[in-house]
Amino acid sequence: MIFSVMKPRIPAPRSLALILALNCAALTAFAAKPPQLEKPMAGPRATPLRVTWLYISPDTSSQKVDRVQIGREMVVAEHSGPWLRVYANTDIQEARQKDAPQFGRDEVTPPISGWMEAKGVVIETTPNGDQVLMGEAANQESLASDPRGPVNAAQSARLLYRRLVEMFPKSPLVPEAMWRAADILWQLQRADAASRPSARERDPYMHDQMDEEELKKVIKLYPHTRASDLAAFALLDNKLCGDWQGSPKCPEKESAVYEKYAAECPDSPRTAQALYQAVYRQAVLTDMFAADGSDKKSDAARAHARELAARLKDKFPQTDFAVRAAALVFKLDQGVPVYGNDRE
Repeated sequence: MIFSVMKPRIPAPRSLALILALNCAALTAFAAKPPQLEKPMAGPRATPLRVTWLYISPDTSSQKVDRVQIGREMVVAEHSGPWLRVYANTDIQEARQKDAPQFGRDEVTPPISGWMEAKGVVIETTPNGDQVLMGEAANQESLASDPRGPVNAAQSARLLYRRLVEMFPKSPLVPEAMWRAADILWQLQRADAASRPSARERDPYMHDQMDEEELKKVIKLYPHTRASDLAAFALLDNKLCGDWQGSPKCPEKESAVYEKYAAECPDSPRTAQALYQAVYRQAVLTDMFAADGSDKKSDAARAHARELAARLKDKFPQTDFAVRAAALVFKLDQGVPVYGNDRE
């Protein structure tokens, strides 16, 4: 799904991802060494679940210092009843920019100090704090899919996922949170790239490329897991063409990319989708080669499309991708064009 430049949104299916994250047994199998992150100063890490004011003293009638956004990094310096004195980073632009700091890098804005109400603040000593952050981050993702949701919901979700990784590095939710934080940034960058004139260029190297660092870090730290499989699928975006311009070069290359992914990640949540994309591109090649008078190549592409569709039906029979592939094969068998319908 393409994000709005003014108000980024997360695809609606991801709003249900919290249930998967908290209940999927695969997450309990993540045993890779968590990323080592250093605290910026003494004191426990913390982050707010709501936009919270900082005051110069523990009193709402005192002078306001600044507002701390959802998911901002804080360090608790002192407790006083229902109040916390914190050092807080208030740079709300940090996660929007393409060259935003990645995991483990220093924030660009020095923290400021002040008092805030303790309610709605998760500290690294909070019982089940990792689940609380995961849940609220997923809530923010859901809001980002809603046209009536907050403007910064996608950014808030990303920051909360990052805080989970930093504050609870031993949590079984870390791989999922790390991937989601990276994926949100990836989607925002992809939306920005798609809005540029270069997005219509045929070859991938002529497009704006999304920054792969965070997704590759997920794969490196948690190989052969659900999170790494999802990260690997997202990375395929940088290998795809823009406008095919009627050339078989792009669908041939892209089909190979998707088939390779399906072979290397056979149990990924995206494997069925990858196989379908390969089927579609073989169907397109069938029409492209036929239009060029290359009947042997057209027949070979049609046969390969059938083979991939059969594999998809065999392994993922209950998915929409299986029946969508079957529809493509039916069109091919009936001589109905899949690509370039105007030529019929």
